[in-house]
Amino acid sequence: MSVRLNEFQQPVGEPLPEWTPRPLPERMALAGRFCVLEPLESARHYEDLLAAWRSAEDDRDWTYLPAGPFNAEELRDYLARAEASRDPLHFAVIDRQSGRAVGTLALMRIEPAHGVMEVGYVTFSPALKRTPLSTKSHFLLMRYAFDRLGYRRYEWKCDSLNAPSRRAAERLGFRYEGLFRQAIVYKGRSRDTAWFSIIDKEWPALREAFERWLDVSNFDAAGVQRHSLADLRQQRA
Repeated sequence: MSVRLNEFQQPVGEPLPEWTPRPLPERMALAGRFCVLEPLESARHYEDLLAAWRSAEDDRDWTYLPAGPFNAEELRDYLARAEASRDPLHFAVIDRQSGRAVGTLALMRIEPAHGVMEVGYVTFSPALKRTPLSTKSHFLLMRYAFDRLGYRRYEWKCDSLNAPSRRAAERLGFRYEGLFRQAIVYKGRSRDTAWFSIIDKEWPALREAFERWLDVSNFDAAGVQRHSLADLRQQRA
């Protein structure tokens, strides 16, 4: 790769003469074959989410999240605050088959001037984990960020000790970028933060892999995948 130099013969980054700040994400529904992402509404989604999250055998899913676990009243208050927030911008994941909310996730740390945003607050119930709905919900947000809004960078950050989150990021095609030591304090604990990202130049190949994985032909009659997302990404690499 050739190095660009300025008038002082200093190396500088790639010029972006066409760049303009990107729009903020809106409170709008994003629809897919398996699920719909709806802007979080406390009154509408509370009962479904209470039941979905209570179906877990214990509270381990909340260990690495900045909030929770909640009792019924605390959850109502939390959802009301989340609904009012614009950054993070929270979505409820609606299972098309049941019509019920089965989890949430959010767009956050939104920087329109730089074209950067992060996915976070991923709180999936047992009904959503390790299902096509889970993958589709992430794909819908990625497609919204890159294809509709024109963002350049899409991030995933997690506690470095959160092995399931790190595996999920890698499965979805995020690239590990490094460790921010003692990045934050939460729940009375120190957190080293693992950083992952996808950039716009990587998105077309990744989008194709998602579309092939989500296609009806990739699942047998029992709903078992024929090809993994990782395999499809590797074929496109």
